[in-house]
Amino acid sequence: MILVLVPDIRLDSPEYKQLLAYLANLPGISTRVHTEVGVEQSLIEVYLIGNTKTLSIEDISNLPCVDRVVRISEEYRVLGRHRNDDRPTHFEYNGIRFGQDTLHVFAGLCAVDTLEHVEMMMKVLSDHGQVCTRMGAYKPRTSPYSFQGHGKACLPYVFDLAGKYGIKVIAMEVTHESHVEEIREALHQTGDPTGVMLQIGTRNTQNFELLKIVGRQQDFPVLIKRGFGITLDESLNAAEYLASEGNRKVIFGLRGMKTNMGDPHRNFVDFAQVPVVKRLTRMPVCIDPSHSVGARAQSPEGILDMMHVTAQGVIAGANMILADFHPVPGKALVDGPQAMLIKEFPHFLEDIRIAREAYQQRTALAEHYREV
Repeated sequence: MILVLVPDIRLDSPEYKQLLAYLANLPGISTRVHTEVGVEQSLIEVYLIGNTKTLSIEDISNLPCVDRVVRISEEYRVLGRHRNDDRPTHFEYNGIRFGQDTLHVFAGLCAVDTLEHVEMMMKVLSDHGQVCTRMGAYKPRTSPYSFQGHGKACLPYVFDLAGKYGIKVIAMEVTHESHVEEIREALHQTGDPTGVMLQIGTRNTQNFELLKIVGRQQDFPVLIKRGFGITLDESLNAAEYLASEGNRKVIFGLRGMKTNMGDPHRNFVDFAQVPVVKRLTRMPVCIDPSHSVGARAQSPEGILDMMHVTAQGVIAGANMILADFHPVPGKALVDGPQAMLIKEFPHFLEDIRIAREAYQQRTALAEHYREV
């Protein structure tokens, strides 16, 4: 059971203390408090953990400073959608709204290699009105001899260039708790010119200690990718680890499943599950066409497979697109064969616009027939 308190309730108020005192005396019930600080107001949710079936919603609703009560009916307690649950399906970060009704493109370098390439990418994004990107500083690799990323050494110039070109949010994978502190320190030293969305990669989806640590910090939102060899339910529970520790600014990423059934694509594209994730949870959903397809193959019409699957995900309602581009893919240190060309970026954006319009037309059509 979730108790949503009245907005901006003070933690030192008599009403709040009275509420906690009452809840503390409920037999077999423990509480966990989550605070969500928004731009205009703060919201507090109190989670009652234990056998809450015997509790009356009407009685709990009449307790001091309780605005409304949500009875949890699904496994994903914090991030899940529950009956009569009107909690928001969006959040804001660094002036950007991320929700189940928005769409943002995070095009950029899978791995940062040179300052020159970073600036070329940032300039292209700025020229096309984009304010988000992906930049990999820490790269977990299958082989211990492969390039692992420049790490904290590249953070200052990546952040400086982001500020120069008006980039608001950078998606950046972390593989260790120390990376979070390195990012925080580099942002501080450069004057906080941009924001960072921490990314949990597919290899770390079930690194539960890392999930707990990243979940405890609330400075940065988190993009967590589906594990490539586990079920959707297991991956959604991994996202719940983040939220249960306090960070509910979570986006769920679909990046393809590891199986030869997807050949000749690198992974089996799973973007048909975009609406499934949106139905089961309140998380915005990201698609990663680059790691799903993994190659620059194209259809007889001259459309890249990566653009085809991107359109499929957008038409299904995706809210974020994570895509690899590179000024010179042949010189990329990571995943060069799947990186799209800079000159293809305008085509990519226009194709997304067409797919997004198709999604909006489909939702309007569904609304029309719901009212008939």
